Amino acid sequence: MIMIDTGDRIAAKAAQMARPEFIAAYPITPQTIIVEKTAEMVESGELDAEYLRVESEHSAMVAVVGAAATGIRTFTATSSQGLALMHEVLHWAAMSRLPIVMVNVNRALGPGWNIWADQSDSLSQRDTGWIQLYCSDGQEIFDSIIEAYRLAELEDVQAPVMVNFDAFVMSHTSMPVEIPEQAVVDSFLPPLKPLWKIDPDDPVTFANMIPQAYYDAMRKNLHEGLLNAKAHWPDICREWTSLTGFERGGLVEEVECEDAEWIVVAMGAFGAEARIAVRELRQRGLKVGLVRIRMFRPFPDEAFRRLAAGRKFVVVDRNCSAGVGGIVCSELRSALCRHGDSPVYGFIAGLGGRDVTYRDMCGMVEQAMNGQASEVEWWGLQD
Repeated sequence: MIMIDTGDRIAAKAAQMARPEFIAAYPITPQTIIVEKTAEMVESGELDAEYLRVESEHSAMVAVVGAAATGIRTFTATSSQGLALMHEVLHWAAMSRLPIVMVNVNRALGPGWNIWADQSDSLSQRDTGWIQLYCSDGQEIFDSIIEAYRLAELEDVQAPVMVNFDAFVMSHTSMPVEIPEQAVVDSFLPPLKPLWKIDPDDPVTFANMIPQAYYDAMRKNLHEGLLNAKAHWPDICREWTSLTGFERGGLVEEVECEDAEWIVVAMGAFGAEARIAVRELRQRGLKVGLVRIRMFRPFPDEAFRRLAAGRKFVVVDRNCSAGVGGIVCSELRSALCRHGDSPVYGFIAGLGGRDVTYRDMCGMVEQAMNGQASEVEWWGLQD
């Protein structure tokens, strides 16, 4: 079935087909359509789930944590300030090893008040223990949500997953998506079999006080769970591709990288523009490729180390860690710290929804090629 709809409604459709039994909802622009659509599905009987309206995003995550702890599949969605309000409970969900899936529609953080695309909201949560996936089109939104449940629920992962896509340019833009039969999704994503759950007939202690001697072991175990997620993700993507034919790459998507001397690194909606930029630069005779990050956390450092070998990287960040610069650029420099022959040039662009086109990205690459790029470049600032 071909569905032509917005990214938000595509996300709601994917959530429905994953068969969650509990949804906690609080509206926030530009995510609101997701929880509105899932509410309609529950009301109409299309989705057999308990739907709870709460008073804040913090409460939404608390409710999802409580429901997931009973051993059922859960779903919620948020954005921007709502994700920031959840911060405390994001740690709780991860350390409790709950396989929650949440959609976050990337939106700028205030002040000033801004409702447009910016990845600073999710990237500011990168150390909470959540796996983070980033999408560049509607098909990937649908696929990634289904794949996220499969990944989160693996026995040696058992960690929450945040599926991210850019505000308005994806959340409110209609795109064609091929929707598989429910039987295909069910074969790929069988019913959840929890490793543990709250059960009055078999009582356990849940998230109690823990002595110093065991806390570090818990943190190490969560760390290892995310590393396991990175190892499993390519296989999960290949299996989904074998069932549906939809392919977006594994940890990263590589475009024209085989003979590339320069590689553009992008994430989210920027990946689509970067793909066009690479084609344009190739037509000019420049050996440029693209690595689009699908899984940011855990960071796909091995993919970049494999590609390093004398290549130069131009990172386009739709975020900024104040006092450091672009977050993806910083992560990549860390991953390639032993590859001195592979410099990384960082550009910060598109914050707060400012438009960034493939022509801008061509300009960034040319600026780096001409030796005119400093440690951190801000692209397209108002004079």
